[in-house]
Amino acid sequence: MEHILTRHEQGATHAAEGYARVTGKVGVVLVTSGPGATNTVTGIADAYMDSIPIVVFTGQVPSPLIGNDAFQEADIVGITRPITKHNFLVRDVKDLAETIKKAFYIASTGRPGPVLVDLPKDVLAAECEYEYPETVEIRGYKPTLKGHINQIKKAAKYIKNAKRPLLYVGGGVLMADASKELTEFARKNNIPVTNTLLGLGSFPGTDPQFLGMLGMHGTYYANQAVNMCDVLIAVGARFDDRVTGNTATFAADAYKIHIDIDPTAIDKNVLVDLPIVGDAKIIITELLQELNNKPREEEWCNQIEEWKKSCPLEYKRADNKLRTQFVIEKISEKTNGEAIIVSDVGQHQMWVAQYYKFNNPRSHVSSGGLGTMGFSVPAAIGAAFAIKDRPVISINGDGGFQMNLQELTTAVYHKLPIKFFIMNNGFLGMVRQWQELFHEEKYSVTDLRDSNPNFTAIGTAFGIESYSIDNPDNVDEILDKVFAINDRPVLVEFKVAKEDLVFPMVPAGASISDMILKRLNPKRMIL
Repeated sequence: MEHILTRHEQGATHAAEGYARVTGKVGVVLVTSGPGATNTVTGIADAYMDSIPIVVFTGQVPSPLIGNDAFQEADIVGITRPITKHNFLVRDVKDLAETIKKAFYIASTGRPGPVLVDLPKDVLAAECEYEYPETVEIRGYKPTLKGHINQIKKAAKYIKNAKRPLLYVGGGVLMADASKELTEFARKNNIPVTNTLLGLGSFPGTDPQFLGMLGMHGTYYANQAVNMCDVLIAVGARFDDRVTGNTATFAADAYKIHIDIDPTAIDKNVLVDLPIVGDAKIIITELLQELNNKPREEEWCNQIEEWKKSCPLEYKRADNKLRTQFVIEKISEKTNGEAIIVSDVGQHQMWVAQYYKFNNPRSHVSSGGLGTMGFSVPAAIGAAFAIKDRPVISINGDGGFQMNLQELTTAVYHKLPIKFFIMNNGFLGMVRQWQELFHEEKYSVTDLRDSNPNFTAIGTAFGIESYSIDNPDNVDEILDKVFAINDRPVLVEFKVAKEDLVFPMVPAGASISDMILKRLNPKRMIL
């Protein structure tokens, strides 16, 4: 058993997430009591929001001292109860083996999620006969895997008769390892596919049927397809607010089919017409048997192509400034959409979702539900321990990179060949974007230009070969150089344009048909 020493417990938890996200296996975290335990809270909440299977073992003060405000005591069970799928306080060493078995079982089955096991010092020091159970039974916990056959047949009937069907696919398809089945189902039945942020990679990004991401920063044509479809098939997605906007207008005229393993996700945000509870892989396979090679009217496909041509993803290319979108496009070209991309949170995260063409499942790693800045550096480390045959690329903003940069030491010590890319625009870009668009340009504490450190000097201080560029003509050369380095980490600072905004954008709470496609006042630029 290999123990990886990170430099902070939050970093350890995000690293375990990164490992779990790219493998589907359970990530494991081991920390001490008190501040060690509380430092995991952000990572646990992140895993809970994104349904990531991790087990967190926390030290605890001796059982007789629990509740007495002992040195480094924290009620981590109470603190994490709202953000774990389940948690345990082990009171007797004889219960420890069975508790661990239950923890891994709960974390990895049904809708995955984090589980915490709190271990008092006296329990850890006690002895007993070791017996690890082969299986466990947990009263009240029996995830439904197989969908109801009548519901599946009914869904097949509606899909077969649909003139404008659309697949809305979330991270649940990746968790179920159902990408192959989903792709076959979409292609054989000629159904266009749009992904959530965490669903990216479940369907090939270069496929003509792919519409890109939907929602707040989704493509124009994906959101238009949602508005105009007559049957919406949601698979492993939860209708979150960044996807739906105003729920009253989301796919208002469509017959909605929702496939999800979590029954509590059904009708939680949007009322659906036909729920099917079960494992996505099993249900898609059953649908494939009911539906196969369904020809689709050309009118729907032609309409989508028209939307793609009328409003493609685009950005300004003519002023010789280095732009994040351009860098991401180049990374996608150089890696053929085969890399593991671990993005942080902010504008660059949305540009990764828009401009990188993910062709493989479990290749896009990002903090979705919680939106945790500082996620990318440690999560990329966890991913790099698991993935050895493809590049692992950590894409960061200048703000988020500074939040967990201590973990660069972990990458250096273990000689992990991670490419750490920093998109430095000198701002907390997404916050500044909202201030410009929705708060009358009242900018507050988003300008980092006078306070940012020298990022290449930081990389060098950690022993990392580091570069900085600001010219788009140098991007090809620097990418070729860093992708040739495969025995150690490398860092590149891209000094990108400071004024760019992420478009399209749907204002919070608005209908996804109310997209802002360009800057409202193009004269209002920072530089």
